[in-house]
Amino acid sequence: MKKILQDLNFNQLEELVLSLGEKSFRAKQLYEGLMRGKKISEINVSPALRAKLLEEYEDEPLKIIKTLTSADGTEKYLFALADGNVIEGVLMKYKYGNTQCVSTQVGCRMGCKFCASTLGGLVRNLSSGEILAQVLVVNALYGGLKDKRSVTNIVLMGSGEPLDNYDNVISFLQNVSASGGINVSARNISLSTCGLVPKIYALADENLPVNLTISLHQTTDEGRARTMPVAKKYTIAEILKACGYYFEKTGRRYIFEYSLIAGENCDKEHAEGLIALLKGKPCHVNLIRLNEVKERNLNTITEKDAYRFLGMLEKGGLSATLRRQIGADIGGACGQLRINYLSD
Repeated sequence: MKKILQDLNFNQLEELVLSLGEKSFRAKQLYEGLMRGKKISEINVSPALRAKLLEEYEDEPLKIIKTLTSADGTEKYLFALADGNVIEGVLMKYKYGNTQCVSTQVGCRMGCKFCASTLGGLVRNLSSGEILAQVLVVNALYGGLKDKRSVTNIVLMGSGEPLDNYDNVISFLQNVSASGGINVSARNISLSTCGLVPKIYALADENLPVNLTISLHQTTDEGRARTMPVAKKYTIAEILKACGYYFEKTGRRYIFEYSLIAGENCDKEHAEGLIALLKGKPCHVNLIRLNEVKERNLNTITEKDAYRFLGMLEKGGLSATLRRQIGADIGGACGQLRINYLSD
């Protein structure tokens, strides 16, 4: 597999162009083209430069090979990478703009029992340019430019654990929020982690005030360990301490994702447990009715029961919302489309 040109920031691209004996203005031409989601072969540069680049760099690091459209307008994409691996992403359409969910790894090694992404384990990390290319391709699909984007918000909640691919994810965050590039504000980006505590501290020190989202899904370490193996390494108390540090460094409140699983985490005792854990902290609880995965023996609850649980949290003084269930008819949960594709 060749290198990925989208891995480079503008300064690195300029250094590359100069090293190839070209004038520096060629870097701007290349960068503008890449930010429009173009292949190297489609960018208006000299044939000689194009040929030099294509010797070392992938013309198209990522392309959409399948699109599923939900009745609610959500679109799910299956992306093919240059090495033949596949990943997936989702575009969710809201009144305030379009939010794209991107993947950070091919597969995942975290082993969460409610997630399809981890069924085949971790294949490899994505490079920062492969993560960025997902945004560039979808932005271009809707005619968005770098200064008038169709993708307004980004969530790192697709396949993979972002903090398990730390260096590439940090590079992606820096490149996607670069003022001369596609320029998505860090405040419009959310990063979801199952709770890799040392990396949360490291992220807090990066000066990238993205919205930190923690997959919590339980109120005790014992309960959490039943569905999330990472809970055997990092306790809820350690996660809360790391979140407090993140708030101290960034001023950004943190969010807890809480998937409602029948018979597992949504009784009155769990509501009381969440209130005891989180009341008074600068956080928000995002309740989600579980997107059921056929390979897992876990079930969601009714919408009525979900609102009942939400009511208990609100009565207890927590800031909480119930996320609108979207994309369920197209396998909206992480990894479902990829698993189906690989098993065909």
